[in-house]
Amino acid sequence: MTHVSSRLAMLLTAVLATGAVHAATALDIQPGGSFRNTDNKNLNDTSEGTYPVPYKKPTAADITGALDRVRGYVDSITPTRIVDKATGKPVTDLKKPIAGAVFEPSSNDFGLMVYEMGVIHSGLIKAAEVTGDKRYTDMTRRHFQFFKDSKPYFRAQEDQFKLGRANSFTRFLQPMSLDDSGSMCAALVRARFAKIGPDLKDMIDTCSGYVQKQQYRLADGTFARKRPQASSLWADDMYMGIPALAEMGHLTGDKAWFDDAASNVLTMAEHLYNQQNGLFTHGWNANNPDAPRFYWARANGWAVLAMSDLLDVLPKDHPSYNKVLAQLRASLHGIAETQSGTGLWHQMLDRNDSYLETSATAIFVYVFAHAINEGWISPTTYGSIAQAGWVGLSTRINAKGQVEGTCVGTTFASDHIYYYNRPTSVDAMHGYGPVLLAGAEMLRMLKNPEIDIQHKLRTYHYVPREHGKAISDH
Repeated sequence: MTHVSSRLAMLLTAVLATGAVHAATALDIQPGGSFRNTDNKNLNDTSEGTYPVPYKKPTAADITGALDRVRGYVDSITPTRIVDKATGKPVTDLKKPIAGAVFEPSSNDFGLMVYEMGVIHSGLIKAAEVTGDKRYTDMTRRHFQFFKDSKPYFRAQEDQFKLGRANSFTRFLQPMSLDDSGSMCAALVRARFAKIGPDLKDMIDTCSGYVQKQQYRLADGTFARKRPQASSLWADDMYMGIPALAEMGHLTGDKAWFDDAASNVLTMAEHLYNQQNGLFTHGWNANNPDAPRFYWARANGWAVLAMSDLLDVLPKDHPSYNKVLAQLRASLHGIAETQSGTGLWHQMLDRNDSYLETSATAIFVYVFAHAINEGWISPTTYGSIAQAGWVGLSTRINAKGQVEGTCVGTTFASDHIYYYNRPTSVDAMHGYGPVLLAGAEMLRMLKNPEIDIQHKLRTYHYVPREHGKAISDH
């Protein structure tokens, strides 16, 4: 008996070392000296109880419940009214501008015109499209109607008082960066296609005009900034600019918009993408191109989201379509390999001792699920990655609908100390739009049977080494 037990122990050790059977798999000994796996079943059954988060296919009800909470929370904290800062009272006479009038919220983290709100509106539009529930776009309709109604007031305020950046409407009156213009421009165009809210063509023209003609660029047309060094590329700007260009191509049919968008994907990737690890570095400085690289998660999220958004509207016969698709696939491969055992991704993708971060995880879940739904990547290869990502992400959505664990705004930095120690906050808007996008796309993906987690386990038989026979598996 001791001999048989020791042989079984040796065999079990060898089998587990191959990774062929999960360490928690139950085995039972069979007559004749063999053993077999008794848990040869769909791992959607979480009765094993060995995973830090449930290793299962999410349910539509759970996803919808999370989306509803997030929608409700964001809607509750973004009132649309003009107030007098001096008195705190609403401004009711829109024909008499006062210098101290601002819209609410204007300067806090949930500002109505910041780029993060553009992502939120895009997420709400996507959620309404997928679920058929128009409550998701009630806030978008309300915000955009407010923009329409209040723009004349803030234009008159600016003409009279010359407030500049202190004017609540300055991003739509005179945008000064891609952050001011690109994300919201894309959301406005999407709302226009979906027939949500009033006609805001004037705002679309202002924002798209900045992206196309006024933003600082390298000589080859690549979006750039004059900080932190004189000529710097930020991976963030792939999202801040490319979807706006793409949606303008979609809206106008003018190929030049698509050419500009695709060119920026490819030139950004040329400077920022590391083919060895499959990741985008956060930034690149033209005067110091060999500086250390830092693989910040949300920057990689913005990069793949921009490519995904472009492919949604880029004509398939465009000469750069296959190049953009190839870059997206390569990037998703690199990102997939860095997913943590909780389903979430780390703040620094290549550093497992950095914290697990929510907004990047949400963006990745959306892009994986969307790429599966559009047929760009394999559902059997990547479906479980998206599912595990959503399950991990869902642990960060609290009962109020607040999204926890999101890194606050982060600049292009030159050391890991900065990135490692960026705080997280439920007030960081960066997580809310991506969660809405991710949940909506996961609902679509659940309808694809090829994404089911079906890790069928082999049956292992113990065969004594007698008469020249050896241990085998089938």
